[in-house]
Amino acid sequence: MPVHLLQPPFFQNPSLRVTRRRLLAWFAKYARDLPWRHTRDPYAIWVAEVMLQQTQVAAVIPYYGKFLAAFPSIAALAGAKEQDVLRLWQGLGYYRRARDLYHAARALCTTHGGELPDDAEALGRLPGLGRYTVNAILSQAFHRPVPILETNSVRVLCRLLGVRDDPKKSVVRRRLWQASEALVPVHAPGQFNQALMELGALICTPAQPACGECPLARHCEARRTGTVQEIPRTSRSARIEEVDEVALALRKDTRMLLVQRPPAGRWANMWELPHGHLKKNETHKRGAKRLLKALGFTGNPGGRIAAVRHTVTRFRITLNCMAVERPRGRFCAGLYVRARWLTPSDMHGYPISTPQRRLIKMLGERKRLSKSG
Repeated sequence: MPVHLLQPPFFQNPSLRVTRRRLLAWFAKYARDLPWRHTRDPYAIWVAEVMLQQTQVAAVIPYYGKFLAAFPSIAALAGAKEQDVLRLWQGLGYYRRARDLYHAARALCTTHGGELPDDAEALGRLPGLGRYTVNAILSQAFHRPVPILETNSVRVLCRLLGVRDDPKKSVVRRRLWQASEALVPVHAPGQFNQALMELGALICTPAQPACGECPLARHCEARRTGTVQEIPRTSRSARIEEVDEVALALRKDTRMLLVQRPPAGRWANMWELPHGHLKKNETHKRGAKRLLKALGFTGNPGGRIAAVRHTVTRFRITLNCMAVERPRGRFCAGLYVRARWLTPSDMHGYPISTPQRRLIKMLGERKRLSKSG
């Protein structure tokens, strides 16, 4: 069935101007005091927008300041080592964002003198910059009247327009972009786009929206028809799949083997304790021996000494760690690019994912407890 977006009166002048003023006035009074809202520097805005993708504001704030302190300009970021960029990003997740940011900075130094261009087409050619990020930079840093569309603004627009279909459908998405474009003003477009997102984050929330405090309540089709709780329609979540993995703590005195992942795929170029999926009906012991052999070592894996659970997309992973004391052999590149024998203190200088850091911390605490006992 075709999707028909309602065209309420506030999409027509002069009501549209009044609506914009109300939203901007609400934003000026109630907006959160966030560090990236105190700058018009395109680079600083870009960093914030990348960090905020699929990540809560509270989690981003401490990373944002540290990242800009370490890499205060595009040239500084481009001149850094990728490992240092990943290390500052560790814990924030979705590490591809950091690699794309880094490679885009290097490209900008080659093609645009280390500056972000005021040009949608040029920005769109950079790695990691989709339509939303491009328009967020253009509207906030260059005051271009271009629309944005992300999770919060999608929810606001769906309720305003009474859109009952799934906003992930391409036809619905396309028309929401059109609606967003009709709303954004020529003056203060960056403020307006932020206000639309802030309204979704603070007032027009997924559950129990504060409609009584909304500056656009009188224009809201979902409120008028009593369908606020039904809009937007959400897609059925994919079934969570349980995954069993085995990890190896290869030890030589006070050192453990840390390995680096390949430059493509999940956690690319990050460091970790070697690990892998178990085959069907494979025991932890057999899986550990198979992984040990693939790494170029022989030895006798003991029982499970630690376990970490974490979720990646639709997979709930249990990482079962087994110790191998004084393994024989020599590291063989294949599953991993390179390996180093490191003490726990040495590992602080390496970019390591959050689940792996938790595992390494657990192993350190277990060793301290065994010594004290």
